Amino acid sequence: MNDTSTAPAAAKVSAIPRSLFVFALIYGGMTVIAGVLGFKQVALGPLAVEAGIFAFLMLVVLSSTVAQLHGQAIANRMVFWGFLPLALSAMLVLLVLILPPSANMPPENIAAFERVLSQTPRIMAAGPVAYGVSLLLNVWIFERLRGTKESGGNLGIMVRGAIASALSQAIDTLIFVTLAFYGEFPIGSLIAGQMLAKVVLSFVLVPFLITLFVTWARTLDRKPL
Repeated sequence: MNDTSTAPAAAKVSAIPRSLFVFALIYGGMTVIAGVLGFKQVALGPLAVEAGIFAFLMLVVLSSTVAQLHGQAIANRMVFWGFLPLALSAMLVLLVLILPPSANMPPENIAAFERVLSQTPRIMAAGPVAYGVSLLLNVWIFERLRGTKESGGNLGIMVRGAIASALSQAIDTLIFVTLAFYGEFPIGSLIAGQMLAKVVLSFVLVPFLITLFVTWARTLDRKPL
């Protein structure tokens, strides 16, 4: 009797690929940390870009990898579920900002904490909109480029990943910068610089990371969850 009652649960757990479980965990973490990293600008040669781009490129790599291995529907579902850690982390940040700081905390630490984590409502709204549109677009383009049959091996995956990432990241920049900063200062140069940096990184980093993650996923899936 006990074996019969536990069998469906065991079967349901074993049906989840180990790679999908691991990638979903990493994906949730990247959605949360991207906004925090974005408060620092880093110099990449002549370009100054917000550091959140690295976490966001990881989201692109993970969504493309999941689309490659498990299909567009599963990848889209992971993108939608990514809103959950994004929303929960935002609510926790707001709660911590509202709570009074300890009297033992140095004033300069309080000021630094609030400066980094206090975002304007426009920025807080722009982030999720840009995230949703660009990641769903990335998965859609990546799958459309696949065609009716798989061909090209790793090279095909790399080319599709680079093109999908470059186009979706350009749209991400356009949406985010426009929604967050339009009317506050001229945004043309900021959009151009961010787009250029994201397109370059999409062709330099993303193709190799996708093939690496696909290989890693196949290794993970050789073992049960």
